[in-house]
Amino acid sequence: MPKNLVIVESPAKGRTIERFLGSDYAVMASLGHVRDLPTSAMGVSVNDGFTPEYVIPPGKKKVVQELKRAAKGASMVYLATDPDREGEAISWHIMEALGLKARSVRRVVFHQITPEAIREAFQHPREIDLSLVNAQQARRILDRLVGYRLSPLLWTKLRWPGLSAGRVQSVALRLIAEREQAILAFVPQEYWSIDTKLQRQLGTSGESPFGAGLYGIQGHKGRLAIHSGERAREIVEELKGAAYKVADVERKERRQRPAAPFTTSTLQQEAWRKLRFDAQRTMRVAQALYEGLPLAGEGEVGLITYMRTDSTTVAPQAVHEAREYIGQRFGQEYVPQRPKVYTTRTKGAQEAHEAIRPTSLTREPRQIASALSRDQQRLYELIWMRMVASQMADALLDATSVGIQATPPQGKIVYLFRATGSRLKFPGFRALYLEGLDDDDRQDGNSLPDLAPGNLLTCLSLDPGQHFTQPPPRYTEATLVKTLEEEGIGRPSTYAPTIATLLAREYAVREGGRLTPTPLGTAVNGLLTEQFPDLIEVGFTARMEEELDEVARGEREWAPLLQEFYGPFDAAVTLSQANHQRVHVDAGQQCPVCGKPMVIKRGRFGPFLSCSDYPECRHSQPIRKSMGVACPEDGGDLVARRSKSKKGRAFYGCSNFPKCTFTIGQRPLPQPCPQCSKLLVVSGRDKVRCTACGFTGPRSEEEPEVEAAVEVAV
Repeated sequence: MPKNLVIVESPAKGRTIERFLGSDYAVMASLGHVRDLPTSAMGVSVNDGFTPEYVIPPGKKKVVQELKRAAKGASMVYLATDPDREGEAISWHIMEALGLKARSVRRVVFHQITPEAIREAFQHPREIDLSLVNAQQARRILDRLVGYRLSPLLWTKLRWPGLSAGRVQSVALRLIAEREQAILAFVPQEYWSIDTKLQRQLGTSGESPFGAGLYGIQGHKGRLAIHSGERAREIVEELKGAAYKVADVERKERRQRPAAPFTTSTLQQEAWRKLRFDAQRTMRVAQALYEGLPLAGEGEVGLITYMRTDSTTVAPQAVHEAREYIGQRFGQEYVPQRPKVYTTRTKGAQEAHEAIRPTSLTREPRQIASALSRDQQRLYELIWMRMVASQMADALLDATSVGIQATPPQGKIVYLFRATGSRLKFPGFRALYLEGLDDDDRQDGNSLPDLAPGNLLTCLSLDPGQHFTQPPPRYTEATLVKTLEEEGIGRPSTYAPTIATLLAREYAVREGGRLTPTPLGTAVNGLLTEQFPDLIEVGFTARMEEELDEVARGEREWAPLLQEFYGPFDAAVTLSQANHQRVHVDAGQQCPVCGKPMVIKRGRFGPFLSCSDYPECRHSQPIRKSMGVACPEDGGDLVARRSKSKKGRAFYGCSNFPKCTFTIGQRPLPQPCPQCSKLLVVSGRDKVRCTACGFTGPRSEEEPEVEAAVEVAV
């Protein structure tokens, strides 16, 4: 038996590390946590300083026994779990479960799995940081208290067994539900614009026309507001035969700075924008890149640094490597005079680790593509480009703003138009990479000719346009993660599981890539907001995160923190329990028999629709989710269903059943087969298949990863 035992969480990580250590080390995996709170009880002694009752789950007892046997024969045990609070807690639980003495245990921490990083970590081991452990324990106990007390309350109030409430999860649901309420309450306001196409009267041959928009009247402050088509047409009539000339030209050189290297949040956002990866898919792929993959001539090696981080800091040697690569690949003009330094503005950021970056920029994406899966290659390329671009020179743009006077023939009023444009003067980092856009972002302006004050212009067209103010957009996973991070809600490790829980509990669904609350989610949020407003208030949750950070830094004791929270929380739960009023989940539709509102209930086979006037009206019907695809046999809607078997297999069938018995097991897609125009279905993770001609091909990158809601058989 080797002298030293190294314990990591996953076998993949263990295989990679084992290559870098000598024969004196044996590496084993704990497969995650080896102890946790029990599933059948709260497991927290509230009256005894919130002492947790940890147990070894049945599925981990064999693992613990094997680790114990290995540890007995080792002179030193090295705990090499992930470099965050969760990893620190896993190490502590391993030590406790194996009954190890502190003198025979060392903690090693590294943020990338490379030979150099592993050697450095094992040369400088340390003791387990109990402040980090206590912060994780406090979070775990806090979440258990909330879930264990609130979930049964939801079961009773909504008559829906199995519902769950979580501290961070409930705040995320509130954001989604309140955005939906804002959309439903939104009243569009009509407004009009007037755009013109102009061309210089004495311009160069072949000079392209350019666009300008009406924004005001000379001598009047503020923007000209046009609220009706009638007024827009009056202005267009006044402008017939008007003389147009350039009044002023303002030119500025604008610098565009590259985006910082990825944090967990920004990686999830950009992977959604550019790859259409949901948060869970992004983290699953990033985990594999971090833990190590086999490369030709190198063996298994970690390709990126640790992927759960809120830091934009980069190690000096990585910055130096990036600057050298940029100079060789793009030229010295693309290397800034000084290395770029980034600081995060995220509320409550811990800045404990590095940003997410490649462990070596010499591993260009195209060179190692054959060793990676398609998902791995695409995400690695995104991380690689972002890191290189972050150390490249700024892009330079010539931004131009042109004021234009339009004087009608009668000359009483002078209308003011504005044209803006930009020209890329030096691409800088844009030669490699440009960050994706969210709903509220804007692209660069158009290119303008070389205009000067006094230039006379010819009006080629005047186009009035009707518009309506738009409601705020529903959250995508990217914009929800961005909001959670900006508000200080949760931490890098919580974003993906929080969204996954909302979808799994069917509190929200993805529709067209955006998150929409279900009637159940709306009802849960309404109940929690009404009876526990402080608990799921954004500011309160953010402050709780800050207090947990104080515990992690050793500035605060965790038991008093829990007591401060639990006293008011317990009183609010007790008060809610005393109120026996129950709430039905509104389905948002009327009973076809009696016209009363329909509600969603949960039966033996899951949710279904029932008349709210039950038992006077006994009408009920299954919940059907249209897939937006026509049945290939009779043209009816294909709807998602679930079988009545114990496993509840999901399938898709015609809404005209039993007249039409068409069913299929794979999710149908709205786009037709490119060869025969028949039905396409999802085939595996990345493929599509035609049910008629057998065509197969890759899935569209623009198609979001959606989970179909299913009809429940009743």
